[in-house]
Order: sequence, then structure tokens, then C-alpha cells
Amino acid sequence: MDHGPGRTRLLRTLALLPVLALVLAGCGGSAGAGGAGGAEQRSAAPAADRVEPLEGPAPTPALPVTAPSADGTEVTVESADRIVPLSGSLAELVWTLGLGDRVVARDVTATFEQAAGLPVVTRGHDVSAEGVLSLRPDIVLAESTTGPDEAVAQIRAAGVPIVVFDAALGLDDIAPRIGAVAAALGVPSAGEELIARTADRIEAARADVPRAGDRPRVAFLYLRGSASVYLLGGAESGAGSLIDAAGGVDAGAESGLERDFTPITSEALAAAAPDVILVMTKGLESVGGIDGLLEIPGIAQTPAGMDRRVAHIDDGVLLNYGPRTDEVLASLAAQIHADGAS
Repeated sequence: MDHGPGRTRLLRTLALLPVLALVLAGCGGSAGAGGAGGAEQRSAAPAADRVEPLEGPAPTPALPVTAPSADGTEVTVESADRIVPLSGSLAELVWTLGLGDRVVARDVTATFEQAAGLPVVTRGHDVSAEGVLSLRPDIVLAESTTGPDEAVAQIRAAGVPIVVFDAALGLDDIAPRIGAVAAALGVPSAGEELIARTADRIEAARADVPRAGDRPRVAFLYLRGSASVYLLGGAESGAGSLIDAAGGVDAGAESGLERDFTPITSEALAAAAPDVILVMTKGLESVGGIDGLLEIPGIAQTPAGMDRRVAHIDDGVLLNYGPRTDEVLASLAAQIHADGAS
């Protein structure tokens, strides 16, 4: 699971669970996600195997720059020849800005094809300081949730600039996030270009969202069956902005769940009464697909469970809020408004 944009609150919740290491290492079963009937047959999740860099020649960083860091410091970046992004979402941004050939390491959640051959130096919330330093980076890009703190401090103590970025928790956060990363790497013009491209594509996806009829109630569930983690998203889950833009209603938030995530109970599901259940693809696989999902107490009794209406989006892009969010939005809208949805 990525710990980049849209996942800050989820990580804080999971940090309280003893199974955190298993969850963030991407644990999950290998069972298929398919099933009969409902949204799962109608629209595949967006492909997560490649990112699309900006057209034209790769930008040349204008350095040095002094970049504000989300941890309250200012960081001077003198070179960006060797970049280490400590999350999949940050790696996606660097590649999309046209600087992918400068990236020398990746997080396990950088699932796109261009990053596949790079050494993994961090898994979820477990950064290897030794692994990072062995690659002699000029700059390290981190999330506000990156840790452990000791590893981050060790990298800093070695004299490597680390710029920390706040997570994007909704559509309105995408442009500031892109701009901040581009500025820290000395390519602000490329950042402006990517902001414009991303905004245009999201607006085009919004234009295709069905507006007629009732808005389906969509419950976002975070599942890791092998670790026995079953959570229902509330108002601060990070998925609400997408659900709303896709023409749905965040069922968890609407039912009064003010927190980010809460353990799934029959009572909570009954109050949420979702017409559609939204999950990450690997999470659905980890519980054994649609059939396994329906075995979780309370799910089969919801309108979504009775109609087997499940939307799934690839883990590597669902909550990233970045250059591929238009694909996520289009896929989610197609799935929750498929024939038979409320």
C-alpha cells in the first residue's frame, strides 16, 4: 500500500494496529477478484503499469533552490542528478515531470513499469537508511508519514537534503502537490505544465460523469485479509473527494463516521447502507474476491452486498491524487454508475 497522498490518515490509523508491518508490506492473498454480477464485471480499474511523462525534452533543473519542507524546515537543494523518492506517488510525480532517468531507487509501492528495475529502499513505512545512503542520492523526497524517524535522521545526518511533502487528501490538493515537488527539483515550469495537463484531464473526466438519477451511496473499505484488517472509511478517509466527483455519496461519512477509518461492524455497515462498495484491487484479492468479501459479517446484508456491486481500483493509484487521477475518476464513475446501480 502506498503511503503517499490520500493515505496519511489511513497510515495513522493502521499505526495503532499490531499488524502494521504486514499490512504496509503489501500482504494479500492471491485469489482472484472476480465474481458474478454487479460492477466488478463491467469496468476494469485503470492500468497502473506506466506513467506518461510530459511531452518534449526532459527539463533541466535550475539549481540551487531553497525548498520549504513540511516538517517546518527549509532545505537547500544543490543537485538533482540522483533522486530517491520514498513513496510510489512521489516517484510517479518525478517521472511525469520528465526526470525519471535521474531516479536511482524506489519504494515498493512504485508499481509502474518504468520504475520496475530500480532497487527497493523502502517498504511502506519502513525506510532503509543504509540502502538509501548506499546509492549516494543528491536529494531524497519524503512524505509526512515517512519513517521511522531514526532512519530519516540518519539520512539527514549524512548531509543528504530531505524535502518532506504533505499528502494530498483530495482533488484540490493535486496542484499544490505537483507545484511543490517541481519547485524542489528546480523545474517549476514543468510543474506548471503538468498542473495544467492534469487539471484539463480531470475536468474532461468530470464532464463524462452521469448526472441523472440518484447518487449511489459508496462505502470505501480498506481490506487486508491475510492480516485480518477490515476497515470502513469515514469522513477523513481520503476517498470522499473522489466519490463525490464520480457522482456518488460517501456512505461512511454520510452515516456519521467522522474519523478516517473504523473497524467494520454489522451495525456500521447497516448505518452506511452502501449501494456500491469501493476497495483497492489487492485488498479485494486478499479476502478471496467478491465471494470472500461477502463472508465478512454484515456485508452480504447491505444493498451492495445483495447486488454484488463492488468497484475496485488499483492500489497504486486510488488515493494518489496526482497525474493519473483522471483515470481513477473515470473508472470509478463508470463502475458505480453501471447498469443496476442506484
